Amino acid sequence: MKKSIPSPGWLLAGAGLLALGWAIGAMTSGGSSHPPRGYLAGDAAAGTIWTCSMHHQIRRDKPGKCPLCAMDLVPASQLSGKDDPGPRALRITDEARALAGIRTVPVERRLVDAEIRLIGRIDYDETRKKTLAAWFPQRIDRLYVDYTGIPVQRGDHLARVYSPELLTAQKELLSALRFGSEVETIRDKLRLWGLSDEAIRAIEERGETSDRMEIDSPLEGVVIRKHINEGDYRRTGEPLFEIADLGHVWVQLEAYESDLPWLRYGQRVTFEAEAVPGRTFEGIVAFISPVLDPATRTVKVRVNAENPALQLRPGVFVHAVVHSTLAGVGKVVAPELRGKWISPMHPEIIADRPGDCPICGMKLVKAEELGYTVAGGAKGEKPLAIPASAVLLTGKRAVVYVETPDTELPTYEGREIVLGARAGDFYLVESGLKEGERIVAEGAFKIDSALQIVAKPSMMSPDAGGEESDTGAAFAPGEIDPAFQGQLSPVLDRYLEIHAALAGDDLAPARKAAAVLVEGLDATDMALLAEKPHEFWMGELIPMREAAAALSRSPDLDAARGEFHRLSDRLIAVARAFDPPSAKPLSVVHCPMAFQNRGADWLQNGAEIRNPYFGARMLKCGEVVPRPKPALPGTTEVHQHGNP
Repeated sequence: MKKSIPSPGWLLAGAGLLALGWAIGAMTSGGSSHPPRGYLAGDAAAGTIWTCSMHHQIRRDKPGKCPLCAMDLVPASQLSGKDDPGPRALRITDEARALAGIRTVPVERRLVDAEIRLIGRIDYDETRKKTLAAWFPQRIDRLYVDYTGIPVQRGDHLARVYSPELLTAQKELLSALRFGSEVETIRDKLRLWGLSDEAIRAIEERGETSDRMEIDSPLEGVVIRKHINEGDYRRTGEPLFEIADLGHVWVQLEAYESDLPWLRYGQRVTFEAEAVPGRTFEGIVAFISPVLDPATRTVKVRVNAENPALQLRPGVFVHAVVHSTLAGVGKVVAPELRGKWISPMHPEIIADRPGDCPICGMKLVKAEELGYTVAGGAKGEKPLAIPASAVLLTGKRAVVYVETPDTELPTYEGREIVLGARAGDFYLVESGLKEGERIVAEGAFKIDSALQIVAKPSMMSPDAGGEESDTGAAFAPGEIDPAFQGQLSPVLDRYLEIHAALAGDDLAPARKAAAVLVEGLDATDMALLAEKPHEFWMGELIPMREAAAALSRSPDLDAARGEFHRLSDRLIAVARAFDPPSAKPLSVVHCPMAFQNRGADWLQNGAEIRNPYFGARMLKCGEVVPRPKPALPGTTEVHQHGNP
C-alpha cells in the first residue's frame, strides 16, 4: 500500500522533536553534549545495558536503534547521571534549556481577577407578581381576558361579575346616607371589596344600585394564570387571575461550592440568554442562599435585572459571568465602594452616607459589612499567585518545578504544593511556595518527561518506579452506582465517535456526535451519586457540556479540535473516576506536538495510535500514557511518529 510522504514542514518539526530528545538525553549526563553515535561496542564494559533517551523502557544488551522512535541507543549508565542534583531535581545545559523553551517567573503576591461562570434561568420577580382574588361571593358573567399571556395596563377591565351581596351592600350605603348612620363603615366595606372612591361617590350621587361590577387590573403586566371561566362561581378569597410585571425579572443562578468565596451581595453580573443571541444583559446579585441544595450540591444565587424590552422571558436559560478581584480567601476587592453605604435588601441602592433605603426603609450598611475590602491592594491583603501554566495537575496532586538558585547550570526541582482557587490564568497558592522563588511557567511538562526518562519522581510517577499514585478522582466501588456508570457509556461512545471523525479529518460526523453527546450528559441522573462523587461530577459536567456544545457548532476542523481538547481533559478525569463500561479497552494517549508543542491528551480504544489533533498529517503521532491506579483498562505502551 502506498504511504503518504510528510511535507517538509512536518519533517522539520519532527527533526526538532528528535533534537529535543537528544537534549533531554544530555540533560542527565552532567551537561555532556557528545552524541551517542560516538559510543562503540568496545567502549562499554561487558554487560552494559543500552536504552533509549526517549523511551527508557527499552533495554538491550548491545547498541542499536530504538524500535519506537529510531533514535540511537545509549548506555543506561549515561542516563543515571553524574553529580546528581537530587532525587526530584534535573540539571540541564543552557542549550537544552533554550531548546526545551523553558521560561521561569517569580512567585509573587498580586491581585488576580477571577471569572466565575454560572448557569441558570429567568424567573418572575416575586415582589412584582400579584394574585387577584374574589373580594366577595360572585359569578363570572363575562371575561375580558380569556386567555393567559395577555398584557394589561393598570385599571384595564379583566372580568364582569354578578353578586347579590354587592347589590345588598350598595342598598345599605344609600340607606345609611338617607338616615345618616354608619355611612363611613359601609364605605370602608365597599373599599375592601375593590370599589374605588370614585365608584362609591358615583353610587351616592346617582342614587342607584347595580348587582354587577367590573374587576380591574391592579398593576401593569402580563396575565400569567387564569383561574376562572365564564359562568364560574367564586367564594370570597378564591383566586381569579395572577399578573406579573415582566419589566423587572429575577435571574436564578446556581453556584458551586468552590465559587462561593468569590460571590458577594451587590456584585455586577453579565449574562446572555440563548433566546436573545448577540445581547448581553446586566444585573446585580440580590440574594445568596444560606442553604446548599444536597441534590445538586449548588447554592441558589438571585440576580435582579431590568427587562424594559420584555426580551427576557421567564424560563429562558442563561449563562452568566461574575468578575471578582481576589484579595485572599474570603475577600473581594471593590475599591469603587470605598465609603459607600448599601441597602441590605435592594443592592441597587448605593449611597454616600448612612440613611434609610427609599424602597424598603431598612438602614443602609457599609460595603465592608457585606464582604468587600475596599483597600485595593495592601501587600498583606494580596494573595500568593502563580501562572496556571506552571502547574501540572494530576487529580488531587499539584506539581510545580522550582528553579534552584545559585547553581552553575540550570537546575529545577519538583515540588508538590497546595492550590487555592483558580482565578483566570492564575492559581492562588495556599502552601508550598514562598514569595520570590522562581518557578517554571513554560516547559514544565518537558522537565517532567525528562525525569520520567531517568526513573526519577515526577508528576505521573511520584514514587519513581513504584506503583503509581491515583491521578484521578477515583472513588471506592461502593460510592459509584452501576446505573450511573451505565449512563456514562453512551457519552463515552459518542466521544469515541468524535475522536474517530477528527482523526479522519471529517468535521460533519464529529459535530453530529458532539450534539448527541450533549444530550447524553443532560440525561445523566446525578441523584444516583453519593456526596463526594456528586461534587466531583458537578465540577466536570458544565465544562464538558460547554465544550461539546461548542464542538457541535464548530465552523472548521481547527476549532473542533480545540474544543475536543477541552472535552478530552474533562472526560479523561471522569473516565478515571467512574470507570464506565466500554466495549473495548481504553487508553489515554498524549501527543507532545499538538497545539504548537503545548501537547494534548485524548481517550481512544485499542493500541493503534490515531491522532485526532493532526489527522492524516501525523496520524500516528502519540504515546500511550502510563495508566494510574485505579485506571482505564487495557493500557499498553506504544509510541509512533509520522504517517502510516
